[in-house]
Amino acid sequence: MNKIYGEGETAVNALRDVSFSVKKGELLLIVGSSGSGKSTLLNMIGLLDRPTSGKVFLDGIDTTTLNDSELSSFRNSKLGFVFQFANLLSDLTVLENILLPRKIQRTNESTVDDAKKLLRTVGLEKQMNNRANKISGGQAQRAAIARGLINSPSIVLADEPTGNLDSVTAEIIVQLMKSLVKKLGQTFIIVTHDKHQFGDVDRIITIKDGHAFEGEEQRGMEVAAS
Repeated sequence: MNKIYGEGETAVNALRDVSFSVKKGELLLIVGSSGSGKSTLLNMIGLLDRPTSGKVFLDGIDTTTLNDSELSSFRNSKLGFVFQFANLLSDLTVLENILLPRKIQRTNESTVDDAKKLLRTVGLEKQMNNRANKISGGQAQRAAIARGLINSPSIVLADEPTGNLDSVTAEIIVQLMKSLVKKLGQTFIIVTHDKHQFGDVDRIITIKDGHAFEGEEQRGMEVAAS
């Protein structure tokens, strides 16, 4: 897969021949320096942008064949997102924030029960009726993780999920995500500038100058979770 911004002499090759697959229940880190292309790669996997050439497969579906409406629906049902800032809506309760992706998907079956179960899983059942602006930063990020899980996505994409937290709270969030991989068999792809914070993970992909490396070996991007 390739991603080029601009044309002619001003063209920038943000990603160059990137190719890898992701297994179900895998915790994969994407690391690289600022400007290396890791955020561009996350946007490609997250179907927030389209590759200039190449394809992105998710659950066996070639997502490059989908129109914008199909892509939006597919993204909401198949992908969960966690960002550096929790981005909760302050005038809604924690529970209401978790339910937002379900409302977008217009799915009501067992919705509230599912959300409450997730909040118990991330340790927020006592805060579920609190307004989002009345909980701590660590609690907000746990709520964001639960929101990312509510539609039972194939992959949760996390962009610097601990970047706005102190070291102690960051460790709690790291351990929570690791436990969800084991408990739920949930696939996580995490962009981070600090791979050491995560300790042992299944795999690390390093992005440098738009190229993807796994270990010392350069890999050619197919993304699949099945």
